[in-house]
Amino acid sequence: MKDLKQAPVNHIIILVNIVIFLMVEITGSWENADHMLRWGATGTLDIWENHEYYRLFTAMFLHFGLQHLGNNMLVLLFIGDCLERNLGKIRYGLLYILGGAGANLFSVFQEIRAHEYVVSAGASGGVFAAIGGLLYIVIRNKGHIENFTSRQLVILAFLCLYHGMTSAGVNNTAHLAGLILGFALAFFMCPGGLRTRAFK
Repeated sequence: MKDLKQAPVNHIIILVNIVIFLMVEITGSWENADHMLRWGATGTLDIWENHEYYRLFTAMFLHFGLQHLGNNMLVLLFIGDCLERNLGKIRYGLLYILGGAGANLFSVFQEIRAHEYVVSAGASGGVFAAIGGLLYIVIRNKGHIENFTSRQLVILAFLCLYHGMTSAGVNNTAHLAGLILGFALAFFMCPGGLRTRAFK
């Protein structure tokens, strides 16, 4: 209960992801690309030609399967809670949403450049933005905050990126873009660094 009070935004994000996954499954299946598009997945041409930019945000709450959802939410539970406690509710919410949507936008640009027109979804862009944001906070806090060190976060980011690059059907552009955007957003939100929980 204490963790819930200290990181309510992150827990709401996780809950929304779970509820939407269940609703997608009740009304159809994540295996059906058209069904995922109806729920708001990012279709390259839908965004580029039809200007359905809302998909950059809605796709962050959709997942291709229970494992996809579980992996993202498990990482977000630990990373996001810590980041929200130290960054604050509003800043954390903005970093997660802007980082995730920005990562999806970079992904669309890459797909257009490569002439790849795909349907994609997942919270990974926002999750990597949270990793990048926490990495900045840890660095500004002399390499350590709560139970995290900068070395641990660099290893985590590397392992997550490596897993994506060695797996089929993974949006690696969104992962890398989310990591960079999260770091940059944390920098602009806290240019002077953080004292202990200064922005709660």
